[in-house]
Amino acid sequence: MSGHGAAQPMTARRSGPLRGRAEIPGDKSISHRALILGAMAVGETRITGLLEGQDVLDTAKAMRAFGAELIQHGPGDWSVHGVGVGGFAEPAEVIDCGNSGTGVRLIMGSMATSPITATFTGDASLRKRPMGRVTDPLALFGARAYGRKGGRLPMTLVGAAEPVPVHYTVPVPSAQVKSAVLLAGLNAPGQTVVVEREATRDHSERMLRGFGAELTVEAAPEGQIITLTGQPELRPQTVAVPRDPSSAAFPVCAALIVEGSEILVPGVSRNPTRDGLYVTLLEMGADIAFENEREEGGEPVADLRVRASELKGVEVPPERAPSMIDEYPILSVVAAFADGTTIMRGVKELRVKESDRIDAMARGLEACGVRIEEDEDTLVVHGRGSVPGGATCATHLDHRIAMSFLVLGMAAEAPVAVDDGSPIETSFPIFMGLMRTLGADLSDG
Repeated sequence: MSGHGAAQPMTARRSGPLRGRAEIPGDKSISHRALILGAMAVGETRITGLLEGQDVLDTAKAMRAFGAELIQHGPGDWSVHGVGVGGFAEPAEVIDCGNSGTGVRLIMGSMATSPITATFTGDASLRKRPMGRVTDPLALFGARAYGRKGGRLPMTLVGAAEPVPVHYTVPVPSAQVKSAVLLAGLNAPGQTVVVEREATRDHSERMLRGFGAELTVEAAPEGQIITLTGQPELRPQTVAVPRDPSSAAFPVCAALIVEGSEILVPGVSRNPTRDGLYVTLLEMGADIAFENEREEGGEPVADLRVRASELKGVEVPPERAPSMIDEYPILSVVAAFADGTTIMRGVKELRVKESDRIDAMARGLEACGVRIEEDEDTLVVHGRGSVPGGATCATHLDHRIAMSFLVLGMAAEAPVAVDDGSPIETSFPIFMGLMRTLGADLSDG
């Protein structure tokens, strides 16, 4: 069973101007999906730019357990020899997904319509997260889940021996739930239909089409209707993974709040379903130029030139939340340095991420001298232009909380520490080294 080693305290101190080129790792969401769909295709899928953080490596290990052959040729360069839709073998061992909610939910979907049984676990953080939002729709296909009270890991999932297609309306915006249902629908006969009242990140739809699945997306009064025709033979692909906009958010936001900074962040995904943070930063007055706009691997990308900026508070509309759900922690840091109040509405999904991110950010920001208001679905940050800092912030085993407070410390008046930075390894393993090369003053302990 996955555990957690000794805590790794880290400290950030006020930095001089950040300068240089920030080479961000590959997109985590796309990396997970490339491995899973490669394993469900027939033949060899070649993946370049794969994020090699622990979350993605855990998904790679799971695909091996289901019978796919994975070969690493070099940094970020992988081959996946797939077993075809419905070809997964029953794993001999427990599938350990570490810290990754995306990984475990997508893997569950990919196996739910095959007549095999698998048991899933994860680290202490993942074992607290609810899985019912995925296992409930998977049950409609005929899968059965047996987990701890509240639908939590460890959990055994028994795949459907005779799956049926489903018509499912996603109750809350969630790309993970949508994607799990679509992956399950691959091995169900007929058409599986997913209705989204609010559009979420569309990497699964783009990649499913790329691998040869028949999939349509239509607008309707009730929302977006996604229809997938089951039991295709997926074709192997060459997948070039663009750089992760959620990881890019940390050096971008650091450059905005550290006086005198100017950095270039090349090749970042500009997928409109992931672009909410950058739209919001521009509204706040951020000096961000999108250069060399192009398409790579079916995804729009651009080079981001970012300069330190005088920022103002804004109100972020709730309908923007699906396109930036992972970026609210770092946005709340930027908001603390802005002039005026920033209101983030429609963010209750943050309470069931790797941690309760609203509470984690609110308590840490308050400890650093920032005035906060919150309710179940809202976070309000009263910007003060400068932030006293001087606190040690709890990360709750959450990589984004850890990185957000370290960015805060780069611009605060006094150093900011985090109690445990080790979860950063799950999504952005080069974070500390990259930020140091830009000029950040970061240290262990």
